[in-house]
Amino acid sequence: MRILLRACRHCCRLPFFSRAAGAAFTANCGGGPWRRHRVLAVQCLPMRTTAGSILPWEAPSRVTLLRTIDVALKDGNVDQALRAFGNYKSLHGLPEPRVLNGVIVSLSYTSSRRWLQRAYDLVLSVYQCNGNLLNSSSLTRLALALARDQTPVPASAVLRIILESGKLPDADMLSMVFLHMLKSQVGSYLAADVLAETCECFLDQISDRRQLKKLDPIKNNVTLFNMILESCVNFKCIITAQKIMELMSLVGVVADVNTMAVASRVCQMVGQRDELMTMKGSINSFSSLPFSQQYLHFYDSLLSLQFSGNDMDAAADLIIDLYRQQKSCTFSDNDVQKQGVIQIGSGNLKSGYRIMFDPTKLDKGFVLDTKYQSGLVVPISGNLVPSEKAVAKLIVGCVKAKKLGALSSFCITLHKEELKGISASDVINACIQMGWLHASHDILDALESAEIPVGVGTCMSLLREYENNHKPEEFNSLLQQIQKITSTMAEFHTSPSFTIKDIAKIVKDEIPQTKSSLLSSLVEETEHYNPGDHLTFEFNNSILFFCKANMMEDALGTYKRMREQNIRPNLHTFCHILCGYSSLSMYREITILWGEIKRRHEYREISVDRDLLDCLVLDFLKGGYFSRVMEVISYMSTHNIYCDKWKYRQVFLKLHKNLYRNLNSLHDKTEAQSKRIDDVRAFRTWAGIK
Repeated sequence: MRILLRACRHCCRLPFFSRAAGAAFTANCGGGPWRRHRVLAVQCLPMRTTAGSILPWEAPSRVTLLRTIDVALKDGNVDQALRAFGNYKSLHGLPEPRVLNGVIVSLSYTSSRRWLQRAYDLVLSVYQCNGNLLNSSSLTRLALALARDQTPVPASAVLRIILESGKLPDADMLSMVFLHMLKSQVGSYLAADVLAETCECFLDQISDRRQLKKLDPIKNNVTLFNMILESCVNFKCIITAQKIMELMSLVGVVADVNTMAVASRVCQMVGQRDELMTMKGSINSFSSLPFSQQYLHFYDSLLSLQFSGNDMDAAADLIIDLYRQQKSCTFSDNDVQKQGVIQIGSGNLKSGYRIMFDPTKLDKGFVLDTKYQSGLVVPISGNLVPSEKAVAKLIVGCVKAKKLGALSSFCITLHKEELKGISASDVINACIQMGWLHASHDILDALESAEIPVGVGTCMSLLREYENNHKPEEFNSLLQQIQKITSTMAEFHTSPSFTIKDIAKIVKDEIPQTKSSLLSSLVEETEHYNPGDHLTFEFNNSILFFCKANMMEDALGTYKRMREQNIRPNLHTFCHILCGYSSLSMYREITILWGEIKRRHEYREISVDRDLLDCLVLDFLKGGYFSRVMEVISYMSTHNIYCDKWKYRQVFLKLHKNLYRNLNSLHDKTEAQSKRIDDVRAFRTWAGIK
């Protein structure tokens, strides 16, 4: 009987053991109670309803399905492998990690977006069931394939799954993923967020500074940070750029010369002139600059900020320094042990950060983008010299701000030190052609006091303009100066009849004036000159300092004075205040600030960017202001601004996972409570949280 039972069980496991076969087998086995129970059991089994349904004993075995998957993957038959994988999952659940990750890797190597999407869907389903089955190496390959296919949102989600597992993605692979993600605006936003989350994730896990070795693969890959910082500059992400630089300091990244160049652009974008001045001190300590193209970005940014602040004395000094330096491209052995400093925030504040950079270190594979340069400094024969545009900005700024003393000192220094730059006569002639006659005369007087000779032709040009504009007093005054100049001329001594009247007659003659390229630059810079921008810059600089120092009352006081003087705030103003509030977790004040931002935006006084809105959503989520969260998200959706749903969902789950878990549990609800519950429900629905 035992033998018959084994045979019966064996037949029941056969793939095509049908009801008729079971009945026939039972009849051959003889009668008895066991036979009747067996027949009854077979008759109760479900019949095939469709051609595709499989009876339990018809299903392939676990080993058979695994073998089918392996063979299909080796043969590159992805379709068959997925079918076998689906059968295995429906019958036995998820396979072992080796098989699962093999399927993911094989799908990652395909060039079809359809298969990549299947791989991504598979990863999400496994992540929701048991994320421990996923391998970080296979996930990184999938992220690279998705990024190469220009689908940055799934690529960032896969990277975030790796981080949530407590593992660090391979730094080199991460660089390749970012390289493809940074080709799009949305990809740039996500890459910056993923890098920030990578640093924050592991900094939170580290209780001792000695454990920072876990971050060595990331902090030693400075190109990773350089790429992200440059993308922040390209897309004007003020808040994100500052956050990345602060994380670089906390992680301990030893930066290179490229970092110094990109950080200069970040400081220019934010308006951090003091930080660049601190950096200039360390750069000046080097006896030579080996990578002139990188330092060009620094000097260009610093000079641009000097002009933005209307600090013409500092701008003139910097231009003279560039003329003086004429540094060669050879590096001195004395500089090998020196390091430069990138200051973030005031060096006098405890909240300040520092990034050290090695002046001899350069990743030549990273190419700096030159399209965002201001064009104020140019390389000539290996030297960094001010451009004609920079000189034009200096002249226009000095004339408009009535700082002719700075311009005169600039001309005198150039002449006395015999520096290769624009001549004083060129400056005066350009001012004459622009119609700035008094400015030209003031420079002429300063040069005369410094005993610097000026060509008589320049004086004659000014004299003629005085006569054409009917200014007799200025005409006579300049005529006397010309007499002093001509008293030393050989023509005056050889021809006694050569008098002041003869000189005055020359003014009547047609003396052609050639229009120089400097004149064109002056005209262009005059059109763009706006004194209101300088005042806004100075107020923003003060607000930024107070916010970095956590002195929010002083920052708000500065903002009130700004409004009292009818000086219009810009996007930078609100970014600085928002960051200050956020660092102190002053979420209620942020709701008031959001109201001010909306009013300004409605009146078209400012343009709101994605970086600001993203920071607002995060702060409102942290503060539990879900009505404001949905308001900002609605605004972003209306204006086609990308919302990072994954990031917002994770913040909610971290802080408010069990908030109103049973939304109907409150029976006696006030109107405010009902509204809050509706807002939470709306966010859960939007974010896909069950």
